Amino acid sequence: MITTWSLARWRHSFTTWYQLWTITQISRLFLRPYELMSKVCHLCMEQQRLGDPQADKLRVRKITPKILQLLSEWTETFPYDFRDERMMRSLKELTHRLASGDEVYRKAVAQMSQGLIRKLTVLSQYEEALVKINTTATERLTALKAKPQAAIQRDLLSICNDPFTVAQQLTHIELERLSYIGPEEFVQAFVQKDPLDNDKNCFSDHKKASNLEAYVDWFNRLSYLVATEICMPMKKKHRARVIEFFIDVARECFNIGNFNSLMAIISGMNMSPVSRLKKTWSKVKTAKFDILEHQMDPSSNFYNYRTALRGATQRSITANSSREKIVIPFFSLLIKDIYFLNEGCANRLQSGHINFEKFWELAKQVSDFMTWKQVECPFEKDRKILQYLLTAPVFTEDALCLASYDSEGPENNMEKDRWKSLRSTLLSRV
Repeated sequence: MITTWSLARWRHSFTTWYQLWTITQISRLFLRPYELMSKVCHLCMEQQRLGDPQADKLRVRKITPKILQLLSEWTETFPYDFRDERMMRSLKELTHRLASGDEVYRKAVAQMSQGLIRKLTVLSQYEEALVKINTTATERLTALKAKPQAAIQRDLLSICNDPFTVAQQLTHIELERLSYIGPEEFVQAFVQKDPLDNDKNCFSDHKKASNLEAYVDWFNRLSYLVATEICMPMKKKHRARVIEFFIDVARECFNIGNFNSLMAIISGMNMSPVSRLKKTWSKVKTAKFDILEHQMDPSSNFYNYRTALRGATQRSITANSSREKIVIPFFSLLIKDIYFLNEGCANRLQSGHINFEKFWELAKQVSDFMTWKQVECPFEKDRKILQYLLTAPVFTEDALCLASYDSEGPENNMEKDRWKSLRSTLLSRV
């Protein structure tokens, strides 16, 4: 029933992104995208059955614009679906049928196909770039382990000591990585198989993109980069200066609307290897940091942050410049919200009907995200800073602990035992 209903709805209305996302979200609970595409093909062929030639021509003219609109929206909003060869085969077959009799339709099909190929090509290039970035970061960490003293003087402050510029470059990274996350990735991450379905292999296909996970990895990298930059210097005065610098960067991120980098920086400074540096923190003016922590306080379900996010969203809606349109949410919390909405509400009502209210609410949350990710970063790029942020060596948690103990010695027996264990383990690997 869901498939028949969905196709019938598509035949009559493709007007809003909400509708397309919600229906496509629902369909993934029951069948895979290529199966849905196959049914759309079947629907199109039904309209071209032999019969009264005049009536057939009228039916084709009536349905073709709607099918083309559906395909255009599908390839534009969910391009990663078409990494599946079965999807591409069905798309080619269907568009060939639609374009066979009218020059206008042929042009529309060609334009849609070219747009899809461009999107998939750009995605592949982006994924290749991520692999190169990660490889470079790994190589630099290996070099640091081999010659730690040779790299100790190279830190972010030696490259740029302007917090606003660093915050701008962080925003470049955030917006670029956000832009590659497809809405279907939220479905892939959370949707469970409907127990009323009998097809055990419904979700056995491999994921077509992993940009959501890559974005979460970026948050973790930034947190560990902040902690590494703080723990690496041997002099207390230098460590305090680095802490104050990152506090200023975090404040600029807040002013821009870059809440994800803001939270990553706060998380880095709250890591145990950093927070235990009491002598260092005693040299830091912490008033600004206290304000930022209060803003991102998790109590009352992140009430303060959610209030700030609503304000940034409202500013974005009425903005006249790209600078004012920037809204980069604390991504882990967005994922958590979507997860609990999905888990807390049943896919079906007690009557057995689809719980459309749930999916409309999911569509609303992802629709906000889709709006935010389409903003172009208005700041000028600094390749040197970007390269450092993306590839500078980042310590593991154990390496951070050892660097922290080397900076400010262990204070109790438990820390002393931990320090000795880490030195024995980590230094033996060098």
